[in-house]
Amino acid sequence: MKTLTRRTLGAAALTLPLALSACGRSAVDARAASTSRGPISIWISTNEQELAWGKAVAKAWNAQHGDQEVTVQEIPAGSSSEEAITAAIVAGTTPDLIFNISPAALPDWVRAGGLVDLTTFEGAREHIESRGGSRARNYAEDEGRGGYYQLPWKSNPVMLMYNRKIFEKAGLDADHPGLDTFDAFLDASRQIVSSGASGSAIWPTPTSDFYQPWSDFYPLYLAQTHGTRLIEDGRTTFDSPDGLAVARMWRTMYEEELAPREQSTDDAMTTGATAMQLAGPYAIATYEDAIDYGFMPVPTVDGIPAAKTITYADSKNVSLCSTSRNRLTAWDFLAFATGEEWDGKLLETTGQMPLREDLTSTYPDYFEKNPDYTSFADQADRVADVPYVSGGIEIWQRFRDAYSGAVIFGKDSVTDAFAEVSRQIDALVKE
Repeated sequence: MKTLTRRTLGAAALTLPLALSACGRSAVDARAASTSRGPISIWISTNEQELAWGKAVAKAWNAQHGDQEVTVQEIPAGSSSEEAITAAIVAGTTPDLIFNISPAALPDWVRAGGLVDLTTFEGAREHIESRGGSRARNYAEDEGRGGYYQLPWKSNPVMLMYNRKIFEKAGLDADHPGLDTFDAFLDASRQIVSSGASGSAIWPTPTSDFYQPWSDFYPLYLAQTHGTRLIEDGRTTFDSPDGLAVARMWRTMYEEELAPREQSTDDAMTTGATAMQLAGPYAIATYEDAIDYGFMPVPTVDGIPAAKTITYADSKNVSLCSTSRNRLTAWDFLAFATGEEWDGKLLETTGQMPLREDLTSTYPDYFEKNPDYTSFADQADRVADVPYVSGGIEIWQRFRDAYSGAVIFGKDSVTDAFAEVSRQIDALVKE
């Protein structure tokens, strides 16, 4: 997935609130819309499986609500879904519901007036919090005490995926790898490369896109800190012994050429060019016919037990747009689509984890038939997400730029780079 550059995103974020004041959205009577039913449209990711689920749930709804038909559309093409949604908010052309909301971008859309607080609908808070449990409050306003502009929908808990045959070729125990500490992870990586079992141990994408920390630094940082987000209580947290330990471990991987500094031109896992990758449950469908794989929790300095390891949720959520003229139908459909039945069908269709409690006990038949997904269902109970802050994409871009220079390319001191970018981000948060 491509995304906005920092300069482009910054300009869009600055002009968004002003643009909204002149767009067609102002013609919507919010009070009338909140009690109105009628046809609605929804946007779904271009992911083939998610789109199939969206069309199926809409078909089921339409069969029972002929005068409230739901139309399914793919999110328009753009440099990223965030860019496409931002452009639609500016133009006043958003659909009623979007099933692909990034928590990193949402606070700015809320500030711009582009989304509706779901708790203005009767029973909405109860539905969201009974479905998602205490974790749902991480997605609410005012540090969990306010309303919900997003319904926590699905997650892809990040774990460490490995190629069992490469491990065996390197002389590692594929059944019990034991890579729970940074030292063990580094030693195994050295063994993989020195033995010739694979040209690299792991191959995170080394590009400067704002979201790339979610696929290298952030999962390990969340695990190491027991779920501390990049920003807590209005201040950065990563310029700390834990943050520096994670960064230095990755820097060692690059310095010792255990992880490449260039982007792979093909699928490195499929070709055997690398032995491991950080991935969510979506990887199972991708690799089940290609390699013999295994999964384990991400490592930490001292080896936090698997049952206590927290990782990155990589969630995508659902929001109701302020351009909606039939908001009661939009909410009713959202509640329908995130009930137990259709959450189960989402799991079956996509392999992604609905953000609801007790997945394995709620859908025992699915996990009995698909045991490879059980570890992800278990891990889904121990996840954390990006911090809820305005300017999130700009903040992540600043962090990525500093991380790339110090960790991937070794141009700067990790200590100095983290101290400096921490100061920069703290200033952005205060703004």
